[in-house]
Parts: sequence; C-alpha cells; structure tokens
Amino acid sequence: MQITYGADKTGLLCGYRFENGAPGVPVDLAEAAAWLRSDAPKGPADFVWLHFNLSDAAAETCIRKQLDAVPEFFEALHAGSRSTRIEDAHDTLIAVVNDVAFEFAFDPAEIASLWLNVAPHMALSARSHPLRSIDRMRDAVKNGKPLASSVAFLNQLLMEQGDVLVRIVRDTTLQVDAIEDKFLVGRLHHRRADLGQLRRVLVRLQRLLAPEPGALFRLLRLPPPWISEHDLEALRQATEEFSLTIRDMSELKERIKLLQEEIAAQVSEQTNRSVFTLTMVTVLALPINIVAGLLGMNVGGIPLSDHPHGFMVIAGLIGVFTAFAGWYLYRQK
Repeated sequence: MQITYGADKTGLLCGYRFENGAPGVPVDLAEAAAWLRSDAPKGPADFVWLHFNLSDAAAETCIRKQLDAVPEFFEALHAGSRSTRIEDAHDTLIAVVNDVAFEFAFDPAEIASLWLNVAPHMALSARSHPLRSIDRMRDAVKNGKPLASSVAFLNQLLMEQGDVLVRIVRDTTLQVDAIEDKFLVGRLHHRRADLGQLRRVLVRLQRLLAPEPGALFRLLRLPPPWISEHDLEALRQATEEFSLTIRDMSELKERIKLLQEEIAAQVSEQTNRSVFTLTMVTVLALPINIVAGLLGMNVGGIPLSDHPHGFMVIAGLIGVFTAFAGWYLYRQK
C-alpha cells in the first residue's frame, strides 16, 4: 500500500510492521490491529509502529477502540506536565518526549510533545504538531532502516532527538560567537533582544527536555521483563548521551547570561558617561542662566544698567564663575 504524508480518516500518519529484523512494511490501522490480535506466533523482533496525528479528532478515538494502549498513555495525553520522562506502566513503557517543530526558528513556542506507548509488539506514537526527530525517524524507516525491537525504536528516537539537540546547540553557539565578536569590536547593535530570545529557547528546552531522573532511575533499576539486556543498555547509553547534550546546553545558557551581563554593564557605563557630560554642561551653564534671569527681570535698580562698560563687566564675571565651576568639576572628576 502507499502511505501518504497526511493522515488518513483514522488520524494515522504512517504505520509499519517489522518482522525478524527486516525493514518495515507499510500497514494501515486495520491491518496492524488484525496482526496484533492474531494468534500467530510473534518473535521478540516483531512489532508494529503506528504514528498518529492528534490534531485529527478521530485519532484518539481510533486508538482507544482498535489498539491495546494502557490507560496511563491517555492520562499522559491530557496531563498538565509535559516534562520528558519514560515510565513503566503495567510492563508497558509510557514516554513523553519533547521535541522542536520541523521548521524550528529558535522560537520557544515551537517546542511540542510527543507521546509514546511502547509494548513488546507495538510502538505507538502520537503528536499534535509536526516534530523534527520523529519525522527524521519516519524518513529513515521509509528508506529501509530496520529496527530490531520496539525498544530499539525508542532508543533510535532518543538518538535522533539527541542529534537534533546537538545541531541546535551548535547553531546557537555560532550565533553567540558572532554576537560576542561584534561586542568585542564595539559593533553590537540591537543584539540584546537576540540574546534574550536564544536564552529563552535554551531555558525552555532544558526545562522540557531534561529527563526526570527519578523516573529513569526506577525504569533502569526495575525494567519490564520483556526488555532484553542489550536494549536496556542501549536505552541507558541513549539517556546518558542525552544528558550530556543537556549539560552542554546549560553551559551555553550560562555563557549567554555572562554576555548579557557584559552588554548591560557596557550600556550602563555609556549611560553614566552621558549623564556626567550632561551634568557638566548644566553646571557650566548655571552662572550665565542665573545672571541672565536676574538681569532680565526688567525692574528698577539693575546694576551697571547705565555704565558704558556694564555688559563687558557682567560677561567677565560670568566667565570667571564659569571657569571656576569648570575647574572644580575637573578636580572632582
């Protein structure tokens, strides 16, 4: 059968059946459900992967009616917490994986969740928005990539997500390097907002993508009995590599914070110099403003009003007071 990019009437985006470590064969929801319900013997490497679009109102209903997903999967779909986690629910792995949108443009709003229900012979994934890691996984399977088990599917997905995060960290580092270079040569213009946006993206990614340590510890300590030791070790390695990427992201976030503080200090110093210059001009202009205000009152008794050299005398006095004020400010500086 031909699998198109859009979801069908059941909300299924794609479906593949894997047997004996061979590349996946496309299947629809009815074929996958029939295969899962059949009494034919299934090996440890035999499973189906079904990927749903939750934006389709029929998707969740079809999953409930035709697939044997555990209740915890549907609870996770409607739970308020979106932090990345992998838990054991009745010998079924329930995972919430946060990923970036397919066309990610360093916008915190372009981070969404992917929900997974991984059983011995079924890997079920569902998302509301197109996500990069699962789409990379989908392309790899479509091009003939074999998967040895449903847990191998989960491990491969975590590795794909790790690659996406590494690319995000690398692109962010290049942007921060460019901003830092312009800051060092004094050509930084309107880049504080860019740094703020990058930092917000990294903070949100770190908050959502960092796996919950307690859930992972419990899973690795007491895994479901059907997970092989090889798959469990691969899962442990994938989570460790994922944690390293999160640590690199945290270090990059601290670097952005320090650069923001340096820029803020530079702006504050420039502001202080501007205020000091304005203060000096105001103080130096104070004598002439006072004298001009007094002599402009147009009342009787203004001194030197009839003196032939009155203007020069007043101008000289103003010059003396201005020079004294300038000398005093220079000493204070």
